[in-house]
Amino acid sequence: MTAEMVAPAWMHAPITAEQYNSWSEEQCAGIEIVDGMVVVSPSASKRHNRLARILANALDFAAGPDWNADTDFDVRLHDVPLSNRRPDVVVYRADTIDITPTRPEHVLLVVEVVSPGSETTDRIVKVDQYAKAGIPFYWRIEQAATGIPLVYTYVLDPANRDYRDGDMFTGAVKAVAPFPVEIDLSTI
Repeated sequence: MTAEMVAPAWMHAPITAEQYNSWSEEQCAGIEIVDGMVVVSPSASKRHNRLARILANALDFAAGPDWNADTDFDVRLHDVPLSNRRPDVVVYRADTIDITPTRPEHVLLVVEVVSPGSETTDRIVKVDQYAKAGIPFYWRIEQAATGIPLVYTYVLDPANRDYRDGDMFTGAVKAVAPFPVEIDLSTI
């Protein structure tokens, strides 16, 4: 079996921002671009999607009129080489809702819900990429053996462009930066 039988030719060559911008929404869904190369992620589970949606709704409510929280869209970390990530939840400035692509300077918080197969990427790779891009807050959510989500929060040190550990929550998030929020995740 050749590589061409597994993936189309365009997945074997670096993608430019111009090429990516010409693709349809359907072509962009479910992929990320890292250093110009397409990264395909498996479909998320219903539990994963539900957790992201509940979290986005709660963050949207807590953020007030200046910020929006949404799921499933690109954040353009840099153009050359092209790097687009699709965080599970993004909190971004409300006045940038019609600006495409969403840039790190528009974003306050990104959240990744760890799935089987994404552990290393969500725990190490994306943390570094989001920090280097200057996104002020990063949350990582993992399912504990009990089934109750664990929320790890990180705060950007702008001088070093590294995240420092913030609070860790089990089942509920209460009054944490970037704004006061109370979210019960224990029933997911």
